[in-house]
Amino acid sequence: MPRTSSRTTVAGRLLDTVRRKAVTATTGQFLRRQLWAWPVIAAVVLAGVGLWTNHSVESALRERRAAELHTILAADVEALREWMKTQLRTTELLTETEGLLGVTTELLALGTEGGGPAVEKALLNSPAQGRFRDLLAARMKRYDYSGYILASPDGVVLAGETESAIGKVLATQRKEFFKRVSDGAPSVSRPWKSLVLLRDKDGELRANVPTLFVGAPVRDANGTPVAALAFRIRPDADFSRILHTAGSGITGDTYAFDRNGLMLSQSRFDDDLKQFGLLVDAATVQSTLTLELRDPGTDLMAGGRPNLRRADMPFTKPVTEAPTGPGADVDGYRDYRGVWTLGAWTWLPEYDFGVVTEVSRDEAYQPVYILRRAFAVLLVLLALAAVALFVAMLVLARNRKQLLEAVLQAKQFGQYTLEDKLGSGGMGTVYKARHALLRRPTAVKLLDIGRMSDTAVARFEREVQLTATLTHPNTVAVYDYGRTPEGVFYYAMEYLDGIDLDDFVARHGPLPEARVAHLLRQACGALAEAHAADMVHRDVKPANMFLTTRGGVRDFVKVLDFGLVKTTGEGDTNLTTTNAITGTPLYLSPEGITSPEDVDARADVYAVGAVAYFLLSGRPPFTGKSVTDILMKHVGTPPEPFAALGVTVSPAFEELVLRCLAKSPAGRPRSAGVLLTELNACPVSGGWSATAAAAWWATVSVAPAAPRRPDVSRSTDVETSIFPGLKPGGECD
Repeated sequence: MPRTSSRTTVAGRLLDTVRRKAVTATTGQFLRRQLWAWPVIAAVVLAGVGLWTNHSVESALRERRAAELHTILAADVEALREWMKTQLRTTELLTETEGLLGVTTELLALGTEGGGPAVEKALLNSPAQGRFRDLLAARMKRYDYSGYILASPDGVVLAGETESAIGKVLATQRKEFFKRVSDGAPSVSRPWKSLVLLRDKDGELRANVPTLFVGAPVRDANGTPVAALAFRIRPDADFSRILHTAGSGITGDTYAFDRNGLMLSQSRFDDDLKQFGLLVDAATVQSTLTLELRDPGTDLMAGGRPNLRRADMPFTKPVTEAPTGPGADVDGYRDYRGVWTLGAWTWLPEYDFGVVTEVSRDEAYQPVYILRRAFAVLLVLLALAAVALFVAMLVLARNRKQLLEAVLQAKQFGQYTLEDKLGSGGMGTVYKARHALLRRPTAVKLLDIGRMSDTAVARFEREVQLTATLTHPNTVAVYDYGRTPEGVFYYAMEYLDGIDLDDFVARHGPLPEARVAHLLRQACGALAEAHAADMVHRDVKPANMFLTTRGGVRDFVKVLDFGLVKTTGEGDTNLTTTNAITGTPLYLSPEGITSPEDVDARADVYAVGAVAYFLLSGRPPFTGKSVTDILMKHVGTPPEPFAALGVTVSPAFEELVLRCLAKSPAGRPRSAGVLLTELNACPVSGGWSATAAAAWWATVSVAPAAPRRPDVSRSTDVETSIFPGLKPGGECD
């Protein structure tokens, strides 16, 4: 059980590694080739940064606005409480005015029997009425009181600045307020509409004038309350002004309201309320004790028209929630004008009304909206840049394609005349050509003009330069390299007429071990030269070993495709993708999978062993349902012995092949040169000669190329070489 778990863990790590490196390589290639993707990526990144910045700024602003609203609300409420305390202390001092108790006692004697015409007449005709007025006149003017009421404990108005109220019995909330005061509790009432004609702020007599009382008990010599004296204050003068002590911006407002949603102080937007009909457009009309705080469901300030009657509209959020305790909303709700608003509210139980401070959401979050607009403009500009670049690339690609087609139609590349297309694949196309002077057949490989990135050109030049330094007869020879005036890159090499070992086995089946040793010795000779120069091929496979004829010698091997070669010494240009898995999965060494950046000549030795296994058995060492399955077997599964496959191989040769396939690089021959020495010493070497090859080929009739097999040896290179080897049948893999 532990062993199975360990294998599962290793397999999982390998799968993650393969996926990560494959995605990295694919993504890197895409971004290098598709320049138009960069503005798109920049737009996406900027959008992400914008969203994150907007969220961060909005979160910070939300916290700041909530703190500001609570601070403003606390300041206004505290100012209101201090004002009320001051008024209470002032009223208590006025009740102690010399001579006030005596006059109050006289008036109480006239009104103790309750109200009525007789009581009214007696109180109005009493000399005490005038003396009481004279005692308060100067003091009321000093404290800017607009009137007064003296009431008995049973609610009869004993004295007042308005004669029509004298002798009347107070009702409802007014009676409760004066009863509370006469019982000994100084109090400030909430604003009411007057029941009698009073002079407004302009001095005109009218009904329903908003009024507020601050009252204190009149006490006898023993300190016992005998009556209630209250002074009248205009709410629009002090009460509303105090609630506006602190404010927020242009749209900030603080106001009071009762349980029924009636505004108790004056709104700063009275003129606006009159314009869209919430208040009568008259100079004497104001929002105090007139406006109900209901949500119209639409922005009246922007010209919206509600769908509901005013009485059917719900109360605003502060009216609904304030009686249950303090609260705030910085997401936004509609106020009584329908404007989206932020607010904080509280309830004053000692006065039985609530206070809310508000500011419009647009003003509160204006920095966020500016930031959003700025990012939107940048995103639009980036999108336009991406579209413009994409269109430009399409036009450029079309022009290049047309240019290449024109060049190909002319059949002339520098000194080379193109004759037949032999194949295409990766990033190049191969043509059979003839040199203008030498007249020898040549293979010319053209770099696909649609994929000519700087990296592609550099890798093209690198392959030519590296291959040109190799002079071994079993390495494909490079003749020339250049660029036409039209900007098309080309690469001239010797023309090969023959078949690669992958197609050869597909057509003729496995080979005898002597012939396999003969072919491998030639391939190892070519690789040995590369290894001596600190080069690693990294894509050794049957498809890159080509059987041809040279100087009349059959079974002559040419090693192709140094497009993935890596230099291991100083001066490595490192043009292949860092840490990317490169090569063909069926012939990839374990270290080429787990640590591709560390591969050396022993990775090629492993691939040669895999090629030998394929040539002897007709199948690669490992197969699977997916690339990942194959890679996992390379890392952790030993190859099957040849006997298990029904293949007869001499013990010495089998031991050498399986040693090349050792999982650890230390268990293999350290280079192709060392492997060549061991192959030469193997008993099967020399069992196949040029004569045997000529005799074998003489018995083989010319047959059509075998169909391509849909296996991973051709179609699933983890990183495809840009200069694959030439194949018969008009294909370049």
